[in-house]
Amino acid sequence: MADNKDKKQNNGARLQTWLYIILFIGLGYILLKPDESQTSEIPTYTDFKEYVNKGYVDELVIYSNMSSMDVYIKPDSARYVFDNVLMATAKVRPMVTVGVGSLENLQEFIDQAEQSGTFTGKVEYRKRSHTLTDILISVFPFVLIIFFWILMTRRMGGGPGGGGGVFSVGKSKARVYEKGQSDRVTFKDVAGQAEAKTEVEEIVEFLKNPKKYTDLGGKIPKGALLVGPPGTGKTLLAKAVAGEADVPFFSLSGSDFVEMFVGVGASRVRDLFRQAKEKSPCIIFIDEIDAVGRARGKNPAMGGNDERENTLNQLLTEMDGFGTNSGVIILAATNRVDILDKALLRAGRFDRQIHLDLPDLNERKEVFGVHLRNIKLSKDVDVDLLARQTPGFSGADIANVCNEAALIAARHNKKKVEKDDFLSAVDRIVGGLEKKTKVLTADEKRTIALHEAGHATLSWFLEYANPLIKVTIVPRGRALGAAWYLPEERQITTKEQMLDEMCATLGGRAAEELFTGHISTGAMNDLERVTKQAYGMIAYAGMSDKLANLCYYSSTDEYAFQKPYSDKTAQVIDEEVKALIAQQYERGKKILLEHEEGHHQLAQLLIEREVIMADDVEKIFGKRPWASRSEEILEDNKETSDKTPVTENRDKVEP
Repeated sequence: MADNKDKKQNNGARLQTWLYIILFIGLGYILLKPDESQTSEIPTYTDFKEYVNKGYVDELVIYSNMSSMDVYIKPDSARYVFDNVLMATAKVRPMVTVGVGSLENLQEFIDQAEQSGTFTGKVEYRKRSHTLTDILISVFPFVLIIFFWILMTRRMGGGPGGGGGVFSVGKSKARVYEKGQSDRVTFKDVAGQAEAKTEVEEIVEFLKNPKKYTDLGGKIPKGALLVGPPGTGKTLLAKAVAGEADVPFFSLSGSDFVEMFVGVGASRVRDLFRQAKEKSPCIIFIDEIDAVGRARGKNPAMGGNDERENTLNQLLTEMDGFGTNSGVIILAATNRVDILDKALLRAGRFDRQIHLDLPDLNERKEVFGVHLRNIKLSKDVDVDLLARQTPGFSGADIANVCNEAALIAARHNKKKVEKDDFLSAVDRIVGGLEKKTKVLTADEKRTIALHEAGHATLSWFLEYANPLIKVTIVPRGRALGAAWYLPEERQITTKEQMLDEMCATLGGRAAEELFTGHISTGAMNDLERVTKQAYGMIAYAGMSDKLANLCYYSSTDEYAFQKPYSDKTAQVIDEEVKALIAQQYERGKKILLEHEEGHHQLAQLLIEREVIMADDVEKIFGKRPWASRSEEILEDNKETSDKTPVTENRDKVEP
């Protein structure tokens, strides 16, 4: 269906191109063709009198209403009149047309010629009618110019056969999906997000059967705002709503309203709702609405006339103003709901917010099921294992994993996509491309091995640290090494859990200082993560003895000119952060010293094999003393291949 439309559009574009070429050629011919009255040898009235006096003329046909006459030349005298040899020797009667100034003077000259004997031919008077050819020749240039002007005007105005131009700058750029299209998206194409689908099903039911609600006096929400992180399927869910309801669907981005001309955004909003009212019931979907719906008065650019605010004001009026938009439902998507204007979020405009979170384990299984439909899978592919090894992945990330796995399998000339291809795809997406050409010295390799072994050792002996999956010193991307974990999917995190994670993250730097006698830039990424986490615990989560139960985070003061605390409090926050990090650093060093021999064995194994798994760590340290829900997942994954990284702790170096 779409291919046929594209072909028709391409054919129309080609036809339009050829039409423009023909028009330009015609105009060029009209404007540049020479004037035949000046360049060709047309006889004058004086020449005519000379022809008559010399006896060359055989017959005269005089047109009284045209002030002209056709002068027929005797065949044997044609060579004296015409320079053209072919014309002079033609079998047809040679003839020239001569203009007549005065019929009375002409008749007097003819009478004298007849009396003198120089003209003995026939004289005939006629009235000539305008032929179709004459009419076309005289009218065609004007018709051509008018037709060309109409085409250019329609093209500039965004009419048929042309795109938008200066006359269409105020028109809506929304793409319309008409009902009944065969390629429509339905809820079957949206995996996971069961709660979100339940909420939007009410909108679908209203569009299919509005009488069910109106008979009871109820009203469907005028708008619904889809909120969630990038890649969670907000746009896909909106398309599925339109596909299930089978109604016209207007899709555009918030940035489509923004233009350099003043007043264009508001004009496009008006035009969008005008079109929607004509096709109601329908759905308007505005993706990334934060581009136009940002809270007013918080723009750092101090402009006197903010075009974005004018557009937002018009949008607010169209959604819930004096006019009614019966049958028009507005869906919008954003991942920055905290910066939207409060007037946009009030009841009567966006009545409800539908949250789309990152998929959990069961939802990731469903998402994999959708994206694996068109992939030729090997029998060893376990969807449950793939879902477990992709915590924190969005729907878009999972789609990327499936596509990358198919590319890897094709690169190795495989007939089907195998389990190892998917695991390598996770490596590639999360860890980056493997740097096979990067050469490390023996000292560098030993330092990296000690660093990564430090992470692995602490994560093994800390109760709330994430279970280890794999440790590698193979460079990937900008990372010289990585420790991969399988984190538990928690809804809330306790202080003890955060402290254990912080201590495990500092294990690499602690191992370097203890066992090499110096520190390096390899822990830069670790220190960045720990510092941010510590400031979050102290300033936002209130996890401090001196600043207990205090939160200095505000989601509304986006452009605040001052901090929500004094300089003295800032000094206290800094001191608490330093003390917290130092405490966990010393704690990590103490654990490493307690298990120094096992740590060295682990580092040596890394140098020899470059990649070690959780069962290798278990052989050195024994079974992990802390049992958790993630431990059960590790038991299920014991038999996996060497390529089973899931979530990494990457150690970057300074560029």
